[in-house]
Amino acid sequence: MNTLILKTERLILRPIALLDLEYIHELHSLKETDEFNTLGIPAAIEETKLLFEKWIFENNKAFTTHFTFAVELNTGNQIIGLIGINLGKVKYKNAEVWFKFHKDHWNKGYATESLKEILRFGFKELNLHRIEAGCAVGNIGSISVLEKTGMTREAHTRKLLPLSSGWSDNYGYAILETD
Repeated sequence: MNTLILKTERLILRPIALLDLEYIHELHSLKETDEFNTLGIPAAIEETKLLFEKWIFENNKAFTTHFTFAVELNTGNQIIGLIGINLGKVKYKNAEVWFKFHKDHWNKGYATESLKEILRFGFKELNLHRIEAGCAVGNIGSISVLEKTGMTREAHTRKLLPLSSGWSDNYGYAILETD
């Protein structure tokens, strides 16, 4: 997968690389990005490295089912976030998307722009039928991104997410190739 580069008007989505470890650790360590994330803040960079190595391994499989991209501004090698798409069972032709952006890059349309590209990639290149996402009910930013990309709220699941603040309800979103 290392040659898979996706581009938008302002962004480059490329597979994460070894040199991204420190940035990803910083991103995962921010209390703002942790607020609605189930990973929790890593105790040390080694904890981030274990997750990171798993992502790189998955990205490089002959048949990739979990794609993890670094999102960069196309004006230089500045990473601003992460986005991923994880395929479900082949017969179902579905996947789940996720994203996490550095707080310095919130409210600039980057998450929406990158998610639109991931949805395009999922439907046009991976030939998926359905793409899903979930987010905490209090995560107004992610709700906005999901809805701006045309995803429909289909579910409200009670006390699903173990967040640092306690159990949170989850909204389930989806979009079909025909939407």
